[in-house]
Amino acid sequence: MFQLTKAMRRWLPIAGILVLAACSGNNPNAGNSASNTEAAGGANTANTEFAAAKGCKNVGVLLPESDSSARYEAYDRPLLEREIKAAIPDVTIQYANANNNATTQQNQAEAALTKGACILVVDPNDSDQASVIVQQAKASGVPVIAYDRLIQDPDTAFYVSFDNERVGELQGQYIVDQYKAGNLNLQKGATLVMINGSQTDNNALLFRKGALKALQPLIDSGDLNLVFDQYTPNWDNARAQSLMEGVLTKEGNDVDIAYVANDGMANTVIAALRTQKLNGKVLVTGQDATATGIQNILTGDQTMTIYKPIAQEAKATARLVAALSNGEDVSSQVNGQTEIKGGGQIPSVLETPIAVDKNNVESTVVKDGYLTKEQICSGLSEDNTGFCN
Repeated sequence: MFQLTKAMRRWLPIAGILVLAACSGNNPNAGNSASNTEAAGGANTANTEFAAAKGCKNVGVLLPESDSSARYEAYDRPLLEREIKAAIPDVTIQYANANNNATTQQNQAEAALTKGACILVVDPNDSDQASVIVQQAKASGVPVIAYDRLIQDPDTAFYVSFDNERVGELQGQYIVDQYKAGNLNLQKGATLVMINGSQTDNNALLFRKGALKALQPLIDSGDLNLVFDQYTPNWDNARAQSLMEGVLTKEGNDVDIAYVANDGMANTVIAALRTQKLNGKVLVTGQDATATGIQNILTGDQTMTIYKPIAQEAKATARLVAALSNGEDVSSQVNGQTEIKGGGQIPSVLETPIAVDKNNVESTVVKDGYLTKEQICSGLSEDNTGFCN
């Protein structure tokens, strides 16, 4: 494998580095997952490649935003801080939120490195632009763990997330199952709208890919009529509502199914439906199992969401941070590899997502302590399931 000196890596244009790394990292067996043995090779390489990580007690944690999804400040930040501190008791954590701005996140990463961060955990606002962060960190011998969202750079040390194509597949299959059962009066030719996440978020691409994997056969057969399929910049909730209002106007309110990528956008899509007195009559999907999303399920306005046990994601990240700091082998932790654009794979830890509807709220999000019954039922004026009784 061609090796660049530190000086060359510092000054060679990013695009050139990506090309060299992609060429050396090509694997004809590339895919979303691989055996632990295959993944361990990449993990061991990453462990020896980043000299600054050995003995590291200064960790930068950079999250992407807080306006479109409540999860990052409410769950990811406290869980990551708790788990990393438990794994490295005397650690210093530098935290920053990019507030949906990729340039801001790059500046935050540079600031963290300047202040001595020797391991970075980065949930990228923009999966492509975050490559700059990876290369800047690598020039200083600092590994970057891509958290939740993939960073499109072959020098990313690790990727910790969920099987995000599977997330979309669960959403899509739920729609298929409801259609086949004839629920919500779904019939042949049912009108389907797809309001996807941000195109700059690799996860959003995988959610859509997984959803279409389940939905495409029914679209091809004419059982479902796909009339709208668009990404939503920055996962913007207000933008999602505007998109839904436009579709309702164009289709004369003839919409049967709204595939919506997450709960935040689903909530505003429901607002658009409510204006036309269609809430509860249209199948609406979501993701993240937020308190609002679960409440919408109990009122009947949203049909399902995806629960991603973020506590497991945070623990897996903390274990990798500790292993890098202690110079330990991580092959037993890594359970796959994730392919990036242009070739190459990132050693990955991928957790399992879970579909949630009115039938399993208690046995999933409540049982795990992700949400309490009090949080779900607080301020809820209507419950069509009896859950809050």
